[in-house]
Amino acid sequence: MNITRENIDELNAVLKVDIAKDDYSEKVQKVLKDYRKSANIPGFRKGHVPMGLVQKQYGKAVKVDEVNKLLQDNLQKYLTEEKLDVLGNPLPKGQDGLNWDEDNYTFEFELGLSPKFEVDLQPKEAITSYKIVVDDKMLDNQIKTIQKQYGKITSKQEVEAGDEVSGTFVNEEADLDKKTTFEVDKLKGKANTSAFMGAKVGDVITVTTKGLFAEAGDYRAYLGLSEEEAKEQNLEVSFTIAEVNHREPADLDQELFDKLYGKGVVTSVTELREKIKEEGEAQFQQQSDQQLLNDVTEKLIENTKFDLPAEFLRKWIQQSGEKELTFEEAAEEYERSEKGLRYQLIEGKIIADNNLQITFEEIKAYAKDMIKAQMAQYGQANPADEELEGIAARILSNQDEVRRLSEQLMNKKLLDFFKENVKLKEKEVTFDEFVKEVYN
Repeated sequence: MNITRENIDELNAVLKVDIAKDDYSEKVQKVLKDYRKSANIPGFRKGHVPMGLVQKQYGKAVKVDEVNKLLQDNLQKYLTEEKLDVLGNPLPKGQDGLNWDEDNYTFEFELGLSPKFEVDLQPKEAITSYKIVVDDKMLDNQIKTIQKQYGKITSKQEVEAGDEVSGTFVNEEADLDKKTTFEVDKLKGKANTSAFMGAKVGDVITVTTKGLFAEAGDYRAYLGLSEEEAKEQNLEVSFTIAEVNHREPADLDQELFDKLYGKGVVTSVTELREKIKEEGEAQFQQQSDQQLLNDVTEKLIENTKFDLPAEFLRKWIQQSGEKELTFEEAAEEYERSEKGLRYQLIEGKIIADNNLQITFEEIKAYAKDMIKAQMAQYGQANPADEELEGIAARILSNQDEVRRLSEQLMNKKLLDFFKENVKLKEKEVTFDEFVKEVYN
């Protein structure tokens, strides 16, 4: 067998594979001999079928199979030995003149080669790294929420200011049927508030969805629609009051502090505010980290210029799926996936150039840390190492879990790498400012 490569350009090549009779004949004969031992052909005893008959009946099919096996095994071996970085898989060129009755064959395969490029981690404009802080307004709201959550609930028959109502928003035409509970203070505008004031359990109130709540997030939480949907559709909905309750806020005393954090951990309102601020900012760190990863990804794709073997990739997409696509469908799929492919190549180069590869031991340690954190949430602060090893072993026996943990760990490695090596500027914002700036 002989394999030669012709480089068409920097991104495309053709492999020519010459297969001679000597490359496959021995394997074909071995398979046919095995067939002869087990063949059941009328008129002959098992194992005594003439070899010529076996050859005539099965020879061509076995030869085709063995030649294809040779092709696949040696193509992969060649790519590995030559250290060719290819995109997709080799695509066979048309073999219209192939005659399987001959002894020697020539096959050709198209290759899409990975482009050569450098990654610039220092863009002209620094990328914003957000530090989300918990401001006094958020602290005050969170403390009020805690006081209501742990406060005394009094059931009522008639709605007054500060009460919460439970019931169902209904619009049959729009297939809206949303059970919910909300504070009447969440309503927006005097007309909406007045519609609920003085209403009793069992009353049906009719309002429109446009401008119903004061906060954007309340529409999804209480109505099951986004603020935009509620505004555009402006549905007339009925709300049947099932329950009215008044919550008397809990006192900010040691009893409440101990319920929240354990005996003696927090001993004053000042310490409570500090604790809530610390926890909130730790949670926000995940969001700011994810946004940083997104922003760096976008900037790297924008700034790292290289060509792709687009025509080859369209062909590969067209032929590689379970169902062959039309050329137009493959072109559309390529357009959708090109950006993701570019980042895969950029990410792969960053990982290779900076030795960010993940070992199984790192995945195992990462899994154990996650298990410990989850157990701590349920009061198991110091689990035995044997127990952790057992749980980790069960998790890592599942390949889907290994893949998921690997992706999480690689994202963490890349994030840490970007924080140290990419040109960043820190910007301190409140959560509301972050949402407004990032999500517009």
